[in-house]
Amino acid sequence: MPLPSDQKVVQTSSAIVSTLHDIFGPHPGFRPAHAKGVLLKGTFTPTEAAKALSKAPHFNSPSTPIIARFSSSTGIPDLPDTDPNGNPRGFAVRFMLAETPRRVHTDIVSHSVDGFPGSTGQDALEFFTAVKDGTIANYLASHPKALAFVQAPKPTPASFGKEKYFGVNAFKFVAADGKESFIRYRIVPEAEEEYLDEAALKDKSPSFLYDGVPEQLKTGPIVFKLKAQIAEDGDVTNDNTVKWPEERKVVELGTIKLESIADDQAAQQKRIIFDPIPRVDGIEASADPLLEVRAGIYLLSGRERRAA
Repeated sequence: MPLPSDQKVVQTSSAIVSTLHDIFGPHPGFRPAHAKGVLLKGTFTPTEAAKALSKAPHFNSPSTPIIARFSSSTGIPDLPDTDPNGNPRGFAVRFMLAETPRRVHTDIVSHSVDGFPGSTGQDALEFFTAVKDGTIANYLASHPKALAFVQAPKPTPASFGKEKYFGVNAFKFVAADGKESFIRYRIVPEAEEEYLDEAALKDKSPSFLYDGVPEQLKTGPIVFKLKAQIAEDGDVTNDNTVKWPEERKVVELGTIKLESIADDQAAQQKRIIFDPIPRVDGIEASADPLLEVRAGIYLLSGRERRAA
């Protein structure tokens, strides 16, 4: 996972990491956003539709081992699960494509709201700077994209396995015959979605979401369907804030089955660096400028975390 080649992108990524540290306080060894999380192991099984859309290895193998991370928003590692600032929740999935002769993987990074506070890295930096400086109300008054993100419903789920998740950016699938399709990921729970109101949250413990993960696994795997919304000609693919019409075709790509808590949590949480850019044959980044900035944030903060 290389740093972006554009130094301006790297500078923006670095500035966002620093700003997040300023907002939430430095917590060495933890992520500056989505600091609280849990890693799980499981498998991904693709559908025939996935094979038809992309030649990517995990869409063309019978199954692929995965490691996934549920997380809570903010850079506060001990944020209570009952705090609404923990929404949106995060869900990252790593597809382990090969172990030898070198490790090869590709990731999906998603969260539980279909939105983001801006179109570019500079938008994100200005948004988080306004949060830091206490000027967010003024900022939102003149930035409708950020306002739409802030106002989007972000309910607290009853469990991580009863929440739906959305990819932020568009990607280009390339099929074996060369056909190209732009898509946006959706991850939908097999269990029925369930959310808690303020009254229900008052009866919950500060760690109910994370305590619930091993409890759920005692009764069987936590299962999701990976889906793709497919763009049509004329749909915007380089700006995450421009949504495609809901009537666009949605295709099921496969089943994500989480079967156990990953071993050695502390060390693995510190080491693993998810990558918003696929970097795998059959899936390409779109021209969305936010992608390179996000990748820079993940890598720079990951290096910090590993060095702590």
